[in-house]
Amino acid sequence: MSPQSEAAPRLSQRALSLKPSSTVAVTSRALELQRQGVDVISMSVGEPDFDTPPHVKAAAIRAIEGGKTKYTAVSGIPELREAISAKFRRENGLEYAPSAVTVTSGGKQALFNAFFALLDPGDEVLIPAPYWVSYPEMVALTGAVPVAVPTTPESGFALDPAELEARVTSRTRLIVLNSPGNPTGAVFPPEVLAEVARIAQKYNLLIVTDEMYEHLVYGAEQVSIGTFAPEHTLTINGASKAYAMTGWRIGYAGGPQGVITAMNALQSQSTSNASSIGQYATLAALEQHEETARFIEMARTAYHARRDRIVAGLNALGLPTPTPQGAFYVMADTRAVHENELEAARILLDEARVAVVPGTDFAAPGQVRLSYATGMDTIEEVLRRIGEVAGR
Repeated sequence: MSPQSEAAPRLSQRALSLKPSSTVAVTSRALELQRQGVDVISMSVGEPDFDTPPHVKAAAIRAIEGGKTKYTAVSGIPELREAISAKFRRENGLEYAPSAVTVTSGGKQALFNAFFALLDPGDEVLIPAPYWVSYPEMVALTGAVPVAVPTTPESGFALDPAELEARVTSRTRLIVLNSPGNPTGAVFPPEVLAEVARIAQKYNLLIVTDEMYEHLVYGAEQVSIGTFAPEHTLTINGASKAYAMTGWRIGYAGGPQGVITAMNALQSQSTSNASSIGQYATLAALEQHEETARFIEMARTAYHARRDRIVAGLNALGLPTPTPQGAFYVMADTRAVHENELEAARILLDEARVAVVPGTDFAAPGQVRLSYATGMDTIEEVLRRIGEVAGR
């Protein structure tokens, strides 16, 4: 065999530019320790611990038995797009016609399609930080430039619209919002969203708003920014978090018709339609919305109690932790464990046997993220284990 044939295939610069997700890295390390028989508790993955509601699973079974297993329209079955349109109107005060709605393989694909439909190399995208790790990576894949807009733990990670506007340049194209947010749990109040909408209108920018955690709020007022500037907003959502349907892989988006049309064109040349069975399951979640609402309220009540316990416990251990208003994450200051968040996460995993996500890729130095989408008994054990390390 010639030396040339033994050489590794050349990877694209696009692939080489990707940073591995710290969430996946920590989870992989935790799973490896678990395979070795080590008792590790993972607080790293953002996935509801509740099962998918029975009425949703029953609808999927009916779809399978009814032969709903074929290709669908790229943008989703008409019934689901109509139900999403009705959901936007009923729950968010947004008027998106079914033709201005698209269904994707998870919310992540909706975001990916949006960025590739909207961005050219050199464009700039404003993203409040700390941010979900995939936002800047997706933006960078298009050749555009992610621009962080910092927020602070002291403010509860509140977004200052003046800080956002100060970073607008002639190259700015998009504003990305995530409220309630991952990793901080911050919920931006209506007056802040109104100001961001004003900025988008002033500079002719599009807002890409990820509202995946919209139903998981605790005392805060959740408002869709599209109500302030509908012509400047693309709204991303999905079934994963509120309906405990992470593995079903159904996301969706509603927005300006031209953007949705371009997203559909991109999807037609990549994944084509989302899972037909997942679509019919999500249709049941949306059409039987009163039954779904009872499930959401049960889960939200449990998350609320867990949030209160983990925030109080971490603060008592000397790890300053703001109280999040939504989602199911907390950001804890771990400088009492180690100044560097990567090293702190390693110590917590190797010594406390607790897997957390370092804030490095979130643009949150000195902090780690913990998910409280787990039982109260687990949270108590996590606090006990962390206390043994943090108390040294």
